[in-house]
Amino acid sequence: MKPARSFVALTMSSLLALPLAMATAAPATAAPHVGVVDERPVQWTPHVLDGTIKDILRIGDTVVVAGTFTRVAESDESRTHDRAHLFAFRHGSGEVLAGFRPSVDGTITSLAEGPDGSVIVGGDFERVNGETRRGVARIDLATGRTVRGFDATLDDGNLYRLASNGSDLYLGGNFTAVSGESRAGLARVDTATGKVDPDFTPTISDQRRGGLRVQELALSPDGRRLVINGTFTKVDGEDRYQIAMIDTEAGRVSPWSTSAYEEPCDYPTMYTYLRQMDFSPDGSYFGVVTVGGPEIKPGLCKSAARFENDDAPDSEPTWVNKTGGDSLYSIEITSDSVYIGGHQRWMDNEKGASNPGPGSVEREGIGAVNPTTGRALDWNPGRSRGHGVEALHATSDGLYVGSDTDRLAGEYHARLGMFPLP
Repeated sequence: MKPARSFVALTMSSLLALPLAMATAAPATAAPHVGVVDERPVQWTPHVLDGTIKDILRIGDTVVVAGTFTRVAESDESRTHDRAHLFAFRHGSGEVLAGFRPSVDGTITSLAEGPDGSVIVGGDFERVNGETRRGVARIDLATGRTVRGFDATLDDGNLYRLASNGSDLYLGGNFTAVSGESRAGLARVDTATGKVDPDFTPTISDQRRGGLRVQELALSPDGRRLVINGTFTKVDGEDRYQIAMIDTEAGRVSPWSTSAYEEPCDYPTMYTYLRQMDFSPDGSYFGVVTVGGPEIKPGLCKSAARFENDDAPDSEPTWVNKTGGDSLYSIEITSDSVYIGGHQRWMDNEKGASNPGPGSVEREGIGAVNPTTGRALDWNPGRSRGHGVEALHATSDGLYVGSDTDRLAGEYHARLGMFPLP
């Protein structure tokens, strides 16, 4: 999943439908809008002129964008700004914020909201604003300065994904220690201080290939369940092939398990074929998307799947939607839609083999799935496919999309766009 999203109140009707503990807990994510976004994007988003966008996060009226880029242009292309790996702009106007110019010496792959008007960044870097901050740092949104007192740092390796519920920050990557504390690929720290939590010590082991890593994280809205995926095949000594659910209160693996991802469907050099995950706004289920190798193979290769949020062992997906040959990288779940991004050509294509099989629908690089049935919705804006969409972020009034290409819904929107709610 996904990094922490802006905290937005649930409607009264949805609060009444939730258990008291869930309704009163601080949400880890927010996909607050109802309905499906328009197929035509707004005209005010900036243009990212090179590289690719890895993550997007709205905090209040500020939108933070992370990735591998170096240059950003205003929406009307009147001015170009040098912004390496990170920039911010004003939601609603697209104005690139001049006062937010942190210096980061490597790629930022993930964002999470920090306390007191800050953003926490994670990725493959060693210095932020000239200070040693390996893999993770907290930055003031108003000034772009590194927040003093947040002292978490990776001892080695990189960070791939952050997730937060406001007070706790989860780190997933290929590191072996955080701030001198032994933690293989997974850790929990305090969002304000970065102090490593001694009571959270799930242990991943027995990698399927390559190095041991946690590739992605998704935190439930009540903060009680953390779904992780990566190269591991065991967690706390229990069989968990590439995916597991962590009970965050107990600090160890939950009984939930699935064998759905045991089938091989990737290149020999691809460590794991699982990619992003996200929970539904009510926390009742989560979704997973996958990539894969050049051949069509059995299993959940190149698919989107729904799993229920429970403690059931040997769980099967509630539904699966396959592309028939193209990888999916990102997923964002709202009340009425499961948005999917990648470089797919089709969806509903279970019988396709790099061709449109019976019942398939064209969905160029982006699509939306019905949360209940798993079938593609009519929403079909299209985009130039490239490598694919790696960043989706739902807000109270729309959906942000970040990728590596310039065409979105038939218009020029370089690497960044926003579809509004009708």
